[in-house]
Amino acid sequence: MPREDRKTWKAKYFIKIIELLDEYPKCFIVGADNVSSKQMQQIRASLRDRAIILMGKNTMMRKAIKGHINNNPDLEKLLPHIKGNVGLVFTKDELTDIRDLLLANKVAAPARAGAIAPNDVIIPAQNTGLGPEKTSFFQALAIPTKISRGTIEIIVSFVRNVAAVCLAIGYPTVASVPHSIINGFKNLLAVAAETDITFPEAEKMKAYLADPTAFAVAAPVATEEKEEAKPAEESEEESDDDMGFGLFD
Repeated sequence: MPREDRKTWKAKYFIKIIELLDEYPKCFIVGADNVSSKQMQQIRASLRDRAIILMGKNTMMRKAIKGHINNNPDLEKLLPHIKGNVGLVFTKDELTDIRDLLLANKVAAPARAGAIAPNDVIIPAQNTGLGPEKTSFFQALAIPTKISRGTIEIIVSFVRNVAAVCLAIGYPTVASVPHSIINGFKNLLAVAAETDITFPEAEKMKAYLADPTAFAVAAPVATEEKEEAKPAEESEEESDDDMGFGLFD
């Protein structure tokens, strides 16, 4: 069967999305990053007879929705959310039930270069136990390593690099926020020391600067205790002769 041309395929796609918008009163916008074709088949199978998944280019979805806004003005609310790798899930069932089915098919995927992790990933400095042939994987993720006893060892805790970079550029992250708070508190103390501004944490510092001697700890007076002279004990030398045998006996 000959493959239809792109123009015909686009026309059918527009007709299909408009029919789905008219038929189904509820719609999900779902992200499809790092979803394999096998996983997509499993999701479609789990939603069979309950929902329909429609994937496509964002420009085509926006164009079809914009052309149907006159019939349903509420569709305009979808447009700002159609960005990135997304798809539309149409249903007549309860949204919470369909959401639970979608989340049940959510699985962890291996890290790839350029991928954005949905959760924080902390990689401590450690020996990975992996062979040297896996070095390219860590190089692609910009993780510094070395070969130690035939295995790959992560030589620097990567969270330190993240914290250092974030502090340098002023971008707050979980790794850098504690350091930013401490540095900010130090700056507040410095301002309070040079001005009349005060707060409970700065009062003790100002009192110390005003009278440092008040915080000096009195050193204990060293007392010399004269030790009584002990009589010298005469050590008696014992000779082998006293034991009844000589050196060559």
